[in-house]
Amino acid sequence: MSFLHYKDIIEEGDLVMAFISRNDIKPVIAKSGATLNTRYGVFPHDLMIGARYGEQIASAKGYGFIHLLQPTPELWTLSLPHRTQIVYTFDSSYVVQRLRVLPGSRVIEAGTGSGSFSHAFARTIHSNGRLFSYEFHRPRYEEAKGEFEIHKLDNITLTHRDVCTNGFKVDGVDVDGDAVFLDLPAPWEAIKHLDEVVAKDRRVSICCFSPCIEQVVKTIEALTANKWNGIEMVEVSGRKWEAHREMVRDVDEAVARLKDIKKRAAAGLARKRKLNKISDEVDNEDADIQPDEDNDISSEEPSGKSETEPNLKSDQKSNQDTKDRGYNPFGKGKRIREGDPAYKWINVTRSEPEVKSHTSYLTFAYRNQ
Repeated sequence: MSFLHYKDIIEEGDLVMAFISRNDIKPVIAKSGATLNTRYGVFPHDLMIGARYGEQIASAKGYGFIHLLQPTPELWTLSLPHRTQIVYTFDSSYVVQRLRVLPGSRVIEAGTGSGSFSHAFARTIHSNGRLFSYEFHRPRYEEAKGEFEIHKLDNITLTHRDVCTNGFKVDGVDVDGDAVFLDLPAPWEAIKHLDEVVAKDRRVSICCFSPCIEQVVKTIEALTANKWNGIEMVEVSGRKWEAHREMVRDVDEAVARLKDIKKRAAAGLARKRKLNKISDEVDNEDADIQPDEDNDISSEEPSGKSETEPNLKSDQKSNQDTKDRGYNPFGKGKRIREGDPAYKWINVTRSEPEVKSHTSYLTFAYRNQ
């Protein structure tokens, strides 16, 4: 398993992204004898080992299922343990494109944080590129280093350093970067140190990720003072699109469904009238009887139900036993798994009704040496 290479079959020790729901994705290291506990049931890792990535497996008792997905930077961003504010995919994808990051690029990243963007950079530059990532906070540095080793991201050089104070230059390391990404509280203090590590023979691009417009103003001032050109600030607004398969429903099914609704509505109305009539009769009988010492109503029926009281549970059970609805595409009925070859399907998409904005401004600039 690696974020840099794809494979078909899951082996022991591989990272598996267990897709439980759109908002619940759990990263799992497949280990023989271990289990994954979810609200939909227990999933033994032994069922994952030997399965194909993309396959669906059922829980131990068959109550629920999950999908076993290939690890990608996008899925890791949705499931990683947050140590800091992270860069989400709709920002990272845009930044990669604007910085012209390609396989073989040499990228400088200051502010490793939770490592979300580091995974995206590592996949894009591939094995012949290099990511030089810097983190000043020791615990975050150690946790990120451990994750990079487990995920086999061997094209990342991670350094524990405060670049705003000590710069980017590391003894014995030739950075020669052609793309820079600064996710720092004060990026303007780090910009002046970039001359010692960026390429001198080709175009260099930079992006600064800042949540406040005051930070953007200071960053632009520093970029201008250090001879960066083409300065532009961008705000990205993201909208999710959901794709799934929907069963094709013909007119006959719709007509049958409407007839079924009308029939059940009429039956329900008749039943309600019957119950109301019985209730009125019972109320009238009670009103005619005046309880006294010789006429105790409660003693006449010490237990059980009145002969006139309807047996609701019995009626409901009788209806369920005598009527088999089969598959009902519009309401209650047996469940059909999406994509079942016995039915006809079409691919459909839909977007979220609300636009979700990101949390920071992106300031871009470039320099030709």
